[in-house]
Amino acid sequence: MIDHSLLNPTLTTQELEDGCALAIRYDVASVCILPYALARCAELLAGTTVNASTTIGFPHGGHTTAIKLAESRQALADGGQELDAVINISKARSGDWIYVRNELATLTDTIHAGGAKIKVIFENSYLEDAAKICLCEICAEIGADWVKTSTGYAPTGSTLPDLELMRKHSPPQVQVKAAGGIRDLDALLTVRDLGVSRVGATRTESMLEDCRKRLGLDPIAQTAAAAAPAGY
Repeated sequence: MIDHSLLNPTLTTQELEDGCALAIRYDVASVCILPYALARCAELLAGTTVNASTTIGFPHGGHTTAIKLAESRQALADGGQELDAVINISKARSGDWIYVRNELATLTDTIHAGGAKIKVIFENSYLEDAAKICLCEICAEIGADWVKTSTGYAPTGSTLPDLELMRKHSPPQVQVKAAGGIRDLDALLTVRDLGVSRVGATRTESMLEDCRKRLGLDPIAQTAAAAAPAGY
């Protein structure tokens, strides 16, 4: 369920690569990494079950459609398998649903044609419920793969009422991703019970070590050390 988030703009190249290694150790769903590092991320994840992903129009959504398309094409060329695209928040707040739909349809068609999937980021903190519902309906119509609560950089992230609303107003084929505020295993389990299939997380290691502890399994680090050859 976890998209390991490596989107803090101050992360060093080494920290980004270490994050990819952590994602492989814990066999998460994907790594969502800063765009410049996506090609290297895809290289590091090759041969694993962890998908390489990045962001489009992040974090404010105010890029022109042409720039978002260019970002999408670059991400596809760099090996991106799941792309998290921010809506034009200003246009959504202005009620310009034709603009919002046309942009998202263009992005979705391009990303799907490149063999990847799209997660549409709403940034719910700034939207009324009616706008969130309208976005769910647009995403269903254009065939988006996920609807996603937030970037993690707004005043609030995912909330239980928002997740319930998004699941209720999205058809079964459109999945729901929670981002922002999922910081421990209990929070992850709570949103899973609401029908959420993915969460964006920076505290992946602590969450999954807690899971292993509850299941009576050895810590990953300990298991890896025990399996290492002598002199490693």
